[in-house]
Amino acid sequence: MSAQPAPAPLLIACALGIEHLALRMSDRGVRRRGAPDRWGAGGPVAVLRTGMGPLAAERSVTRVLSDPALAGSAVLATGFCAGLAPGMHPGDLVVAEETRDPRGGVPCVGTELLVKELVRTLPGRTVHTGPLIGSDHVVRGPERFQLRATGAIAVDMESAATLLGAVRAGARPVAAVRVVVDAPEHELVRIGTVRGGISAFRVLRSVLPTFFEWHRNVLLPRR
Repeated sequence: MSAQPAPAPLLIACALGIEHLALRMSDRGVRRRGAPDRWGAGGPVAVLRTGMGPLAAERSVTRVLSDPALAGSAVLATGFCAGLAPGMHPGDLVVAEETRDPRGGVPCVGTELLVKELVRTLPGRTVHTGPLIGSDHVVRGPERFQLRATGAIAVDMESAATLLGAVRAGARPVAAVRVVVDAPEHELVRIGTVRGGISAFRVLRSVLPTFFEWHRNVLLPRR
């Protein structure tokens, strides 16, 4: 009787130290509720801090995925983002239907599941879905409107590069979930942004169980 294959890991990628800290705090909370260290609902989990910017993100993910132990792993990009749509607020969630940058787009897997789980886990938080666009710099002012005109609902510097690097390294499920820290009516340069940043941090600190549930479901055999 053949042994069951080990479940494919989940690689969660973020760029900044503050994002990594939020995920680590969330991980401790999950373990207090009984989940083993480095294991989620679907198997082993690794959290990678890539560094800031698309080049750093793609290089880090490509390097890590060259490890045979991570073959076929699911990849989820997360962290903070700038909202592009009017009415967005710090602490809102963005679930990408696809990520885009000048090199093309990468479709995301399990978007509906992520939305459902985020609504259940974080009741009262607004969840936006749509294209997430990549930039190589911090976006401000009029550039928001230019990016919004492309159909994108949010922008960050790493998600598109992370997912592109992931799918180039091999076939695998990928997704991106970001927390809005900066929005058209709530730019970081304005008074009150400290409160907005704290709100976004608290939301990011709470999302890890949702990622575990996504991981478990995208690894289920298709019927």
